[in-house]
Amino acid sequence: MRRRDNVYVKWGLTAFLTVCAILLLYDTFFSTGTLVLFLHRLLRILAPVLYGFFIAYLLSPVVNYFERLLPERVCRVRKGKFRSPVARAISILLTMILVFFLSYLLLSILLPQLYKSILVLINNAETYYNTVYNWVNDLLESNPDVEKWATAQLDASYQNLLTWLTQKVVPQAQQLLGAVTGGIMSVLTFAKNLVVGLIVSIYLLATKEGCAASSRKMVYALFSPKQAGWLLRGLRRVDGIFSGFVRGKLLDSLIIGIICFVFSSWFQFPYAPLVSVVVGVTNVIPFFGPFLGAIPSAFLILLVSPIKCFYFILFVLVLQQVDGNLIGPRILGDSTGLSSFWVIVAILVGGGFFGIPGMFFGVPIFACLYTAVGAYTDYCLRKKDLPVDTAFYTTDLRNEPPSAPPEDEKK
Repeated sequence: MRRRDNVYVKWGLTAFLTVCAILLLYDTFFSTGTLVLFLHRLLRILAPVLYGFFIAYLLSPVVNYFERLLPERVCRVRKGKFRSPVARAISILLTMILVFFLSYLLLSILLPQLYKSILVLINNAETYYNTVYNWVNDLLESNPDVEKWATAQLDASYQNLLTWLTQKVVPQAQQLLGAVTGGIMSVLTFAKNLVVGLIVSIYLLATKEGCAASSRKMVYALFSPKQAGWLLRGLRRVDGIFSGFVRGKLLDSLIIGIICFVFSSWFQFPYAPLVSVVVGVTNVIPFFGPFLGAIPSAFLILLVSPIKCFYFILFVLVLQQVDGNLIGPRILGDSTGLSSFWVIVAILVGGGFFGIPGMFFGVPIFACLYTAVGAYTDYCLRKKDLPVDTAFYTTDLRNEPPSAPPEDEKK
């Protein structure tokens, strides 16, 4: 009777999830998107909790490290299950102190320099404009054909600009003001979510073993022991991919930003703090990130000194080679298991749907899907007594199908 009830529960859960997926697809493509709006609102409400999960996920290794450093009598195990609450509280406190200290140290160094760089950029905007204007003017005077073509394009652009200002900007001035107000509110909302998320992360770090045990208990309650074991192994693999990529990439980008700041300050590049922040932040995006950060940074330096812009480009090329061949592999290793082609696909798809966050999280998410598909493919091949090694399938299957592995290999 219990076995029959479990079967009914599984079929009911499968049917429920299938109906939800069908309703979601129908509402997305053929209806007004009410369900999508509801999910968007739900995510916005749960944003502080999601922030808390993400912060706790990043800080969990640091808490574990501090727990290992504490004396054994402080970290005594209770009933063979959980560490002492005193040890956990001390570890969380030390972790938060370390995070706030590093944040304060980083901001106290960068913010004044960043403010000074932006102020110099604003004050010299007119000079940069005159420099670009004179350069373009000299170019047009020495090339009459180019001047004629550019004049026609500027006239057309000027008319389009007037049309856009009179028909779009002026009538929608109130909407633009609302957009500015909305941007300010978004910043305040982000700050509020971050503070609440930090509080949530403290609770999650304090009870992470209990949360993990409750999750495993639910998995074993809903699935058979074999299925539960397979699912938990898959989740551990997902955790390994995400933790290795996210934590490693953030650390790698921090190191790249610091190296860029030290080198730019040493060689007196213009706007060294601003350029270093841009290069470090954009470096979190795999493959395209270095180019996204180097192009605007090089343009800013070009306005001040073309020769230093050339040196900066050479430095960025060398830095990316060092990052790609030395720093990155040592920190990240082969955390995703994806080739360069699939990394590009993951970035393009993630960026197309979710923008900059999608470009960052698209790689580990795609790596998890890639791993799941690979595991299912190997499972199906083993059921058919076929080899799982890709090298067996390099032959033309139309002429020579791969043979099954020998008996000793199966064993």
